[in-house]
Amino acid sequence: MIIARSPLRISLGGGGTDVPSYFQKHGGYVLSAAINKYVYITVTRPFDTGIFLKYSNIEKVKNVNDVQHPIIRETLRTLNLKSPQIEVTSLADIPAGSGLGSSGSFTTCLIKALYTHYRKPIYPKDLAELACEIEIDKLKEPIGKQDQYISAYGGITEFTFGSNGHVEVNSLKLSPETIHCLEDNLLLFFTGQLRRASSILRDQVERSTLGEDEITENLHMIKALGYEVRDALLAGDADSFGRIMNQHWRIKRSRSENISNSIIDIAYEKALAAGALGGKLIGAGGGGFLMFYTKRREELKNAMKELGIEEVRFRFDFEGTKVLSI
Repeated sequence: MIIARSPLRISLGGGGTDVPSYFQKHGGYVLSAAINKYVYITVTRPFDTGIFLKYSNIEKVKNVNDVQHPIIRETLRTLNLKSPQIEVTSLADIPAGSGLGSSGSFTTCLIKALYTHYRKPIYPKDLAELACEIEIDKLKEPIGKQDQYISAYGGITEFTFGSNGHVEVNSLKLSPETIHCLEDNLLLFFTGQLRRASSILRDQVERSTLGEDEITENLHMIKALGYEVRDALLAGDADSFGRIMNQHWRIKRSRSENISNSIIDIAYEKALAAGALGGKLIGAGGGGFLMFYTKRREELKNAMKELGIEEVRFRFDFEGTKVLSI
């Protein structure tokens, strides 16, 4: 049995500029961090013939074309496995639709597990690109590339997306003190609301494709703040990063009325009143996780607890997608 895992992520800056409709015209930049919350995939060869799938649903089919799960179907097709004898099971620490990049993590994890099962090597860059090809090119999901890349590489990593499609990957050389400061002062809270990123990003893609000035200028500002976040963290100034996050959220929230809602807005303002320097909704918006930077941890946790919003503790992951057991 092959057991693989792939980390989920938090976006630290530049999120939204990794969508092809933007970076193919203007270039994109995202600073992202993998965290120790994971998607797990097991792959084994059952005794019976056919394709056995266990995720939030259970499938048993004979042919790849009959698979209902789109990512599993397209991945098996990409590997040219028309009628394999295989069993795939998935588990996750965090539910899908929570804004932590679970779809990209699932895809990279599945590819890594299948490649290992069939004794084929695949390295992070190729793994990320193949995952992007499956989700963006084949399934036509209106999503960006950061999720697949950060899950493949792990760490606290910056990605520069060239207009020609080239992706430059650079692991940020932060001091141990800065990393510990971020892990201590970044708090993650689950709003209890789930959503599909594609439903929100589709509007951004359409407006970017049309060259709408408002959305383009919004993403220009988001990208500029991404560079500011990088410079602040490299300088060891995590407090400035917290304040930049507040600017980032205000700009991101103005992009679409679907990004936030009254529950999120109330929680955000209450967090600032409780001492958070800044924060934002992780992912495309509409629900999922709120992340705040604060040095008044207990005060912030108590404020969120009053709203019934649960904290999820995390640390960074520096391994990326990997096989745990063969």
